[in-house]
Amino acid sequence: MKLYVCWGTFGTDKQHPCAKAFRALQSAGYEPEVVKTYGCYGTDRLFKGRCEVKRLTGNFKVPTLILGDDSIIDSSDAISAWAAEHPA
Repeated sequence: MKLYVCWGTFGTDKQHPCAKAFRALQSAGYEPEVVKTYGCYGTDRLFKGRCEVKRLTGNFKVPTLILGDDSIIDSSDAISAWAAEHPA
């Protein structure tokens, strides 16, 4: 399981989508591999990690979760909902 994030998983859940997704996964009993993508706004295409997210999802936005079967869950709300429905 890989969680692609901007540059960290800190901050409050309400202020930072990557933190929200990471904490939801932890609360459900998971310890995802965290992949920092860096970049933001107009610079996304300059960063290898964001280009990988674009290849996987069609967009540069994170957080993005890749499960062991290579299925993709995109956005903090969808990741949080999945974690709540699929505890480890």
